[in-house]
Amino acid sequence: MNTKGPRHKTQIGFTLIEVIISITLLALITTILYGAFYLGHRAKNKTEVRSEENLRLRAMDYLLGGYVRSAYPYRLSLKDPAVFFSGEKGHLAFISAISIGLGGRGMSKVSISWDEEPGRGGSLILEEEIPVRFDDHGGNSGYKNSMVLQPGVKAFRIDYLDPEGGDESWIDEWDGRERKVLPRAIRLSIMEDRGEVRWVFPIMMSVLSP
Repeated sequence: MNTKGPRHKTQIGFTLIEVIISITLLALITTILYGAFYLGHRAKNKTEVRSEENLRLRAMDYLLGGYVRSAYPYRLSLKDPAVFFSGEKGHLAFISAISIGLGGRGMSKVSISWDEEPGRGGSLILEEEIPVRFDDHGGNSGYKNSMVLQPGVKAFRIDYLDPEGGDESWIDEWDGRERKVLPRAIRLSIMEDRGEVRWVFPIMMSVLSP
């Protein structure tokens, strides 16, 4: 008699449930890794943007502060004690004892203004004119440099500290022809997308005013 034992079949491979579990784990790991990469990349971009904004604000602080601190009580006439200094809410013109265009040497006529565009904010503009002349009728013998310090400024305001008042005696206009003296300090306020930026620059030469 020949007896044959039962046939044993060996099955090699994965079941459907194992494949589904593997795919699910792979998708979950991929999602976690992508999320971590995306968050890291986004944080890096935010850091770079903030760093650039801080550098830009420091450059504006240095440039505007240098001009304002060196504001000079320039008299239009030796007989008239009137000082050239025209300050309004959105515009300021004065004489500074430094000139960036001449490497810091000589005086310059400086103008800070806000070029407002209705409904879209405006640009903060700085102008430097050298040499300082008020009786030049030709109009072509000097040099004028104009630059946009910051585009997209939502609001801009200039205030002036009265030397005869206290530390909080800020006013929104200053006419050197009438007052015959420079203000103690100037406060610049800029409204941007991320909030308000404010600088207070003291005028170092206000004691020399007649």
